[in-house]
Amino acid sequence: MLKRKAPAKGIFALPYAVICVIFVVFPLILLLIYAFRGENGGFTFGNFAEVFTNSSNYMALLKTVGTALLATGICLLIAYPLAYILAAAPFNKIAILALLFVVPMWMNFILRIFALQSLLSMLGIEKSYGAAVIGLVYDFLPFMLLPIYTALVNLDTSYAEAAGDLGANAVGTFLRTTLPMSVPGIISGVMMVFMPCFSAYAITDMMGDSNTAVIGGKIDYLISQNQWGVGSALAFVLLVLVIAVMVVGNLVASSRNAKANASALTRGGSAV
Repeated sequence: MLKRKAPAKGIFALPYAVICVIFVVFPLILLLIYAFRGENGGFTFGNFAEVFTNSSNYMALLKTVGTALLATGICLLIAYPLAYILAAAPFNKIAILALLFVVPMWMNFILRIFALQSLLSMLGIEKSYGAAVIGLVYDFLPFMLLPIYTALVNLDTSYAEAAGDLGANAVGTFLRTTLPMSVPGIISGVMMVFMPCFSAYAITDMMGDSNTAVIGGKIDYLISQNQWGVGSALAFVLLVLVIAVMVVGNLVASSRNAKANASALTRGGSAV
């Protein structure tokens, strides 16, 4: 009896490849075409020159970076202590995480923003730059919390116990064992928060005032004014910056993992 030949594994990736070509590659090609296309239809670098010579464009870019860094820093300051408490607590952590952070994410994004607007209005906080930052923190905090919580809950507690046996106090044990070993979770959380904060403008548009101008809103304005060339060039610069952040984050994480593996091998060799 003849055996059927198993289908090639690559065929299962074909639907995903088709989706990527249609919804990722093709739009990027159009973006590049518009970015290097002049008003007369010819090739030009003028759109990129406009991006870097027009003060409103690069000021919006710098303000976007600053806003994303601020929101990411606040998320880190809130998420790390909370993740640390949840990882060390004896109660049902999964239920608490689901109730406080996962279930609200099931709600429609626009409804969450409207609800937050109503809450801030009750507290006397109107549309402003601060309200926009609060909106970013509110929306992306779970993306910072979950990676850090995962890193903390999977830590090898023997290092902290050894530090305590050697006379280190609670602060020293945390700074020398827990914090360094949770850095991969911190890096993942920072990347997962910074990149969407950097590229998202709906929250700042809905909750900010006229002074809360970010690069996404600038691109939307340029496209709405039929300035496709400059808008596409600005979007391409934004894409390059996001990719650069991803590459740097991956390099830092890879370097961190390599050092950890080398340290583990050294300990193993010395033990032998």
